[in-house]
Amino acid sequence: MAAPELDPEKLQGFGAKLLGALNGAAVALMTSLGHRTGLFDVMSRLPPATSRRIADEAGLDERYVREWLGAMVTSAVVEYDPARSHYSLPPEHAALLTREAEPDNLAATFQWIPLLASVEDRVLECFERGGNVSYLANPRFRAVKEEESDRVVVGQLVEDILPLVPGLPDALARGIDALDVACGSGRALNLLAGEFPRSRFTGYDLSVDAIEGARAEARDLRLGNVRFAVRDPGELEQREAFDLVTAFYAIHDQTRPEAVLRGIAQALRPDGVFLMQEVAATSRVDEDSANPLSPFLYTVSCLHGLTVSLAEGGEGLGLMWGSERALAMLEAAGFGRVVLRRLPRDRVNLYYVARK
Repeated sequence: MAAPELDPEKLQGFGAKLLGALNGAAVALMTSLGHRTGLFDVMSRLPPATSRRIADEAGLDERYVREWLGAMVTSAVVEYDPARSHYSLPPEHAALLTREAEPDNLAATFQWIPLLASVEDRVLECFERGGNVSYLANPRFRAVKEEESDRVVVGQLVEDILPLVPGLPDALARGIDALDVACGSGRALNLLAGEFPRSRFTGYDLSVDAIEGARAEARDLRLGNVRFAVRDPGELEQREAFDLVTAFYAIHDQTRPEAVLRGIAQALRPDGVFLMQEVAATSRVDEDSANPLSPFLYTVSCLHGLTVSLAEGGEGLGLMWGSERALAMLEAAGFGRVVLRRLPRDRVNLYYVARK
């Protein structure tokens, strides 16, 4: 069989794309380090400075800082003045790379790249023999997800996310009963409990450590209107107990997502609302290609979301299960009215406002 004739222009273009991906992966690793070491934060506060000054201010080893700066300069993240050996972080870059920039700090998200790479060997075995990789494969998974939640959910919850449901902030101010499914360490729920003292809040999660952390924070904040319990979201077994149920990045990870959604529908009062946050995918890979972040999101799903769900005996919906499948599952669970909402400038998240 004759070898196919190659299109030189297409070959050159694809080669350039691969080179860009290789450099991008390297920059991702260095950006993660810049966030974890606090170097971006330090540089945003300093005038143009030498590597020694930057390292001293950050409390880090100068030789390693200098090599990191080399990667940042050659990737055009950091600017360099060769005459004075000064490095500087432009304010426009700091606006997307520092903790002060929340919720626009993208440097925190770059932590996913080395984190996912750390389980590559384990996932390779799953490709070859099936199986799964649990959260326990890398203890930092939960910490990074909590940090991401602080940025994407907690940081925008009161001002941006709640108003997606017409009248919800006013209802919370008057006083309602609310449940957060798979609440993790309870940061979002504790924030709401402090912001809306007339409402009553409940959080369920399977993680004993997460619930203990949530309770500790509630005690520190002296919140009397919130409670947390270790409970399987697939076994709610409560009827018409809540006016509001929320689930942030939670349903696709559940062992029995259909059972969770049915339980949520039963737990809601007749005029209650379910607010669900998931990744803005479509359930169709060809349509997902229109989202420039889809390669990253599918990678997170393959190396984390999918395999973690399978590790718990779940269906393995994956992070990119998408709106088409989500809407069908919501309807099957008893939600007859669902509205999809987005936040401006947010390419990642989709919010489902569901009522029975």
